[in-house]
Amino acid sequence: MSALRWVPLWVAAGLTLTACGHNMEQRAATGAIAGAVVAGPVGAAVGAGAGAVVDKVSK
Repeated sequence: MSALRWVPLWVAAGLTLTACGHNMEQRAATGAIAGAVVAGPVGAAVGAGAGAVVDKVSK
């Protein structure tokens, strides 16, 4: 089974996790963790940024 087959599921899970938390720090941290699992260090940076953006949008 190809790993590329699971990429859409990983991306969806990562985006879902970026919304977890009550403040910017928690959302950035959960986004970074999800991103690191999916794409390593680059994914961690993108996930943290996505978590921060979700926090700004929700306010």
